[in-house]
Amino acid sequence: MGVSGLVWALTIVLIAGLLLFDYVFHVRKTHVPTLREAAVWSAIYVGIAIVFGICVLVAGSPEMAVEYFAGYLSNEALSVDNLFVFLIIISSFAVPRVAQQKVLLFGVTFALIARTGFVLLGAALLDNFNWAFYVFGLGLLIMAGNLAKPGEPESHNADNLIIRLASRFLRTSPHYDGDRLFTEENGKRVMTPMLLVMIAVGGTDVLFAFDSVPAMFGLTQNVYLVFAATAFSLMGLRQLYFLIDNLLDRLVYLSYGLAAILGFIGVKLILEALHDNNIPFINHGMPVQVAEISTAVSLTVIIVILLITTVVSLFSARGRKQNAVARAHRHATEYLDLHYEVDPAEREKIFADLLQAEHEIDSLPTKYRTQLTQDHEFRALLRRAHDAHEAYEPDDQTPSNT
Repeated sequence: MGVSGLVWALTIVLIAGLLLFDYVFHVRKTHVPTLREAAVWSAIYVGIAIVFGICVLVAGSPEMAVEYFAGYLSNEALSVDNLFVFLIIISSFAVPRVAQQKVLLFGVTFALIARTGFVLLGAALLDNFNWAFYVFGLGLLIMAGNLAKPGEPESHNADNLIIRLASRFLRTSPHYDGDRLFTEENGKRVMTPMLLVMIAVGGTDVLFAFDSVPAMFGLTQNVYLVFAATAFSLMGLRQLYFLIDNLLDRLVYLSYGLAAILGFIGVKLILEALHDNNIPFINHGMPVQVAEISTAVSLTVIIVILLITTVVSLFSARGRKQNAVARAHRHATEYLDLHYEVDPAEREKIFADLLQAEHEIDSLPTKYRTQLTQDHEFRALLRRAHDAHEAYEPDDQTPSNT
């Protein structure tokens, strides 16, 4: 592929070093990242990815650089879609805020390992079987159709086979102990739910590899560039989660943008397969003269689609409504979970976030406020959270009975 073993080794060492640095300096010491910290480190990881692309341009060629940036952008967009599921898993398991960094770093590491395996497998298939291009292309078109279905955001859920199996066979404590995997309970050493959450996150990463890896090969067949673009798009995912977790639900049209991108890449793969066709029952095993889509055109299409879907999502009333409702639901659930955060200051912060989300709901257009008024289950959840706040008294303020 025009890349020496030394370059491969240096790239792997760089990525492993970044993961180790992330753990030692950010995750090992349990803390909740501030917005400023998340923004700074997100910018740093994006900067590293851009510098790497410039190195590809200088040491390789402009074509390789365009292929790398096209792969990086498409995989970054698909990684944001991963964050929707991570958010739901973390909320479903009521993971303490201070423990979420470790869960996300595990998810990133597992995703990198799993997708590397898929990259090598995909490269082997494409090198030896022309029909693999057709399979990858048709697979992307099917995934694009599923993403474009109305109401698709509701299909993001934490109920998959891997989670159900883990829940059934792993006996864990019902309570967390910071970000520890094991804790002492009644004199016995038991697993905390952290292990179950990590398995859930890792399992969903495997599922996401089925669309991200074929999409990458639709933009370049250079295995090194596929691996590098995948790795660098995943490296800053943990920081990105804490930076945009309050905006994720607002990206209501992202799934349509991703559907368009996957569909476009699927068509590109099929056109390339037809151009190099040797399948006997297609044009008698002869290549088909079809239009070819350059990687530069692909990069332009990806950028335009992402810009349009992001801007439209951020300015839409529907996005504001979905974001405010999701945040209110999440903060109310967090507050009602007595084991989520016992620190009085953190409880007050969660309730303040809930009030802010409710204020945003009150500022929505009448149509959406009317819809939410009729959602009795949602209103009951908010009422329980307010009742719990009125009844709650921190330990140091609890009056003595003596």
